[in-house]
Amino acid sequence: MFIAFAGAEPFDLVPSKIIGIGVNYRAHALEMGKGLPEEPLMFLKPRSALVASGMAIVRPHGYERVDYEGELGVVIGTRAHRVSREDALQFVMGFTCINDETVRDLQKRDGQWTRAKGFDTFCPIGPRIVGGLDPAKLRVITRVNGVVRQDSPTSDLIFDVPAIIAFASAHMTLEPGDVITTGTPPGVGNLNPGDVVEIEIPGIGVLENPVVDG
Repeated sequence: MFIAFAGAEPFDLVPSKIIGIGVNYRAHALEMGKGLPEEPLMFLKPRSALVASGMAIVRPHGYERVDYEGELGVVIGTRAHRVSREDALQFVMGFTCINDETVRDLQKRDGQWTRAKGFDTFCPIGPRIVGGLDPAKLRVITRVNGVVRQDSPTSDLIFDVPAIIAFASAHMTLEPGDVITTGTPPGVGNLNPGDVVEIEIPGIGVLENPVVDG
């Protein structure tokens, strides 16, 4: 169970899955030394990674880089199976801020992303879920200790939100409450204990989490 807010009303957000999309901003692909994907790169994060705004991100010991990744999150409102791109937004409850925390050391070592992105507290989400927004006209801003590190419009996504929903629902049924995190813009970087990271999307709010030593 995870308490979220749709507008101002609290409710239980219990996603059956959290779907991540990797390498989905052109400039981020360049900073990571990757080519542009021909189709969305999907991975899964466990529900146990969820924490709310204000809760601590626990930085595990022994790793050189534990990166923040500010992202636009999509919360599914209606069961979706093989939906079209044209109809995709009809299945959305609303949008939120997400920090897709990643241990870069493990991402490089494993060659796949489950362990790197699956630690407890590695999916901060919030502070609320807001419907009725145009996901192509939003902006993702990340600050660490008050300093802006990421600032990009969602119009720069390689695969936009309708395309992501259509693609994901062609491979697995999306259930109400499922979360899709749509990729991070350029400017990712390491977090250390004592840092405070904020992910802001104007029109949604600010997701703020302190970092503690694990």
